[in-house]
Amino acid sequence: MKGGNAAMTSILDPDVEYVVLCGSRHERIGYAPKAEVHHESTPLHLAFSCYLFDQEGNFLVTWRAKHKRTFPGVRTNSCCGHPGPGEIIPDAIARRLAEELGTTADRIELVLPEFRYEATMADGVRENEVCPVYRATVNTRPNVVPNPEEVDDTAWVPWRQFVAEVEADRTSVSPWCALQVDQLLALGPDPLSWPVSDDSRLPDAAREPLEARRWT
Repeated sequence: MKGGNAAMTSILDPDVEYVVLCGSRHERIGYAPKAEVHHESTPLHLAFSCYLFDQEGNFLVTWRAKHKRTFPGVRTNSCCGHPGPGEIIPDAIARRLAEELGTTADRIELVLPEFRYEATMADGVRENEVCPVYRATVNTRPNVVPNPEEVDDTAWVPWRQFVAEVEADRTSVSPWCALQVDQLLALGPDPLSWPVSDDSRLPDAAREPLEARRWT
């Protein structure tokens, strides 16, 4: 998988977690095992970021586990991940909220459909993702149970406080989170009032399973 020259996988092993590889137009061009995709020449692939809020506008911030392959130990948004083959992103978010934090959301809504970023660690390992951003909300603040394989710690903080901390020191959070905060601020100061984007604005790779589901 080195160099990003990944071809369409003809047979998918049900015991392997795959990511969706993307072409230059953000269309699906194949799959790759997640365990093999992050390196110095990480190919462009589909991901998501989720920001979880309670009804008072408090945000669940997390610290990535220190043994994660990319950006270990950093403070970041509530949940990140990769939709699998044929999986729509809201379903992937629900899956990862359960796997990483032992919780659920009452609503999962698209807010930044076209977010795309690259980031390289000091050791040369690179992130390279088409990464739509979603707001998740809960009616009642849940009991969060972090999975130590994924998350070291969590905290509920007022969104305005978190934004101020990021603006004061952008290196205090993951690179993608710092960039996303800039774009989320453009949607307005109140996260519960951010406009919801239409699924038609998602990258092609994310829309394909959605369209397939509509016709089944």
